[in-house]
Amino acid sequence: MKIKSQKDFWSGLMFIAVGVMFAWGSTYYSMGASARPGPGYFPFGLALLMAILGGMVLFKSLTLEVEGGDPIGAWAWKPLLVINGAVAIFGWALPHLGMVVSLPLLVILSAAAGSEFHWKDAILNSIVLTIGSWIIFIWGLKLTIPLLPSFLAS
Repeated sequence: MKIKSQKDFWSGLMFIAVGVMFAWGSTYYSMGASARPGPGYFPFGLALLMAILGGMVLFKSLTLEVEGGDPIGAWAWKPLLVINGAVAIFGWALPHLGMVVSLPLLVILSAAAGSEFHWKDAILNSIVLTIGSWIIFIWGLKLTIPLLPSFLAS
């Protein structure tokens, strides 16, 4: 059988692998029943849907002809490393520096990974996302997320 789209083939395999791994991992939690779902019910269903979607993409890659075989390009290492680093920094910074510092730091560092980075846009996005996150998570849901750095909070 000939692979007609490399991108779809490898994407489908990735979706199937991730779906199967998460479905298997969710079996360690109680499933419950449809009327009273347990903590493993929703992740199992979502993982199953992901694996099914991967199977559909994989099937498409083997049946539909794409011009040139749709080869996979080079890995974008800079965005991959910068965004993963920004998320790791955010994970450390949130309990120590609070949401007011760590969320704009995450947004600006992640935006810097792109080729169309503009300071004005990144700062505006970070302000809007910080205010929105404060409204949703701290004010609305009453989660105990530190807002200010630990040395400023009383």
